[in-house]
Amino acid sequence: MTTGLEHADIVVGIPSYNNAATIGHVVRAVDAGLHKYFPDKKAVIVNSDGGSKDGTPDVVKNTSHDHATIFLAHKVFPVHKMSIPYTGLPGKGSAIRAIMETAVDMGATACAVVDSDLRSITPEWIELLLSPVIKNDFDFVAPLYERHKFDGTITNSIVYPMTRALYGKSIRQPIGGEFGFSGKLAEFYLKQDVWQTDVARFGIDIWMTTEAVANNFKVCQAYLGAKIHDPKDPGSDLSSMLVQVVGSLFGLTEKHAHHWKLVNSSVEVPTFGFRYYVGLEHVKVNVARMLGIYREGVKDLADIWVEIIGQGDYGQLKEMAAMPDDAFRFPLPLWTSIIYDYCIAHHKRKLPEGQLIKTLTPLYLGKTASFVLEVIDMEQAEAEAEIEKLCLEYEKGKKHLADNWS
Repeated sequence: MTTGLEHADIVVGIPSYNNAATIGHVVRAVDAGLHKYFPDKKAVIVNSDGGSKDGTPDVVKNTSHDHATIFLAHKVFPVHKMSIPYTGLPGKGSAIRAIMETAVDMGATACAVVDSDLRSITPEWIELLLSPVIKNDFDFVAPLYERHKFDGTITNSIVYPMTRALYGKSIRQPIGGEFGFSGKLAEFYLKQDVWQTDVARFGIDIWMTTEAVANNFKVCQAYLGAKIHDPKDPGSDLSSMLVQVVGSLFGLTEKHAHHWKLVNSSVEVPTFGFRYYVGLEHVKVNVARMLGIYREGVKDLADIWVEIIGQGDYGQLKEMAAMPDDAFRFPLPLWTSIIYDYCIAHHKRKLPEGQLIKTLTPLYLGKTASFVLEVIDMEQAEAEAEIEKLCLEYEKGKKHLADNWS
């Protein structure tokens, strides 16, 4: 490192890979947030780059901001910027590891990580991600976004409700791309033996959230408004993402079985930030395509599904396949039972992980199609209430997971 700075109070990391078009805006927002909200703190912005070919690190180095024209108070300490290549397995996890190592080396009290392709980041995000750590002694700050009701369907149907049911903390976005965390938690993360595993490639977000909760660190969430990114049709090919995220979720369930078996209910976590209305980009969906893949799964994956979820539940799936598209519905108790059965099959190694979770893809698309059909005419708050019903079903059905785990 050649920053000339041996100590920092705050480290903000920006993992990147070929993000030259957007990272300048992110750096300016981070820089402005540090100047405005933490003028008495020594801060470093760390760009952890995965070998970009488009000049991303150069954009970081050359991005500047004329603070004097905007802010009334000048910063006591300048904000330093660094761009460092990381080593290890390619992926966001390795990039974040490099950021954590920098934070620990510099003795930082508080850290934050933000994605490099954000279009909606504002200086206030930096205050919201760091202040709970600096002023309120929290160790982990998860993001809370306003999202279109058809966006984030893997989170809404699997990751959020299952994480909440298992560990008892209602963290709405356990796989959001932005986090705040304490220097103490960064030290803890670095000591974990995961950095040469798939967590280093993907799964870092759910891993960070789960490890913070399961190890009794003080957790909260911060409302950041809308996260604007390129919206994707939930019916598009998401099987690789499903394998990555759900595989990590199931692996963590195995690791922390001693913890979640003792949890019987969930509680809200403290939320920082003012909730306000934001306009959301519409997410296009192709229900017919999703249901087509579901029906193909019912025919082609019958033997595997019967082995994993049993003849009775498979029979129900077969009956649902005969429904007309507009009447298709996926019962919540059936869905939660299937996810828990898949988690048990993962634990008992009934199939290799990638193969197992790929067979979940048609079921996930069927559940997503059902949700779209149910909430298509609902307001955002009504759709969120339907997700709350699913969360309660996961909590109710958790006994099935515990009873069949051994």
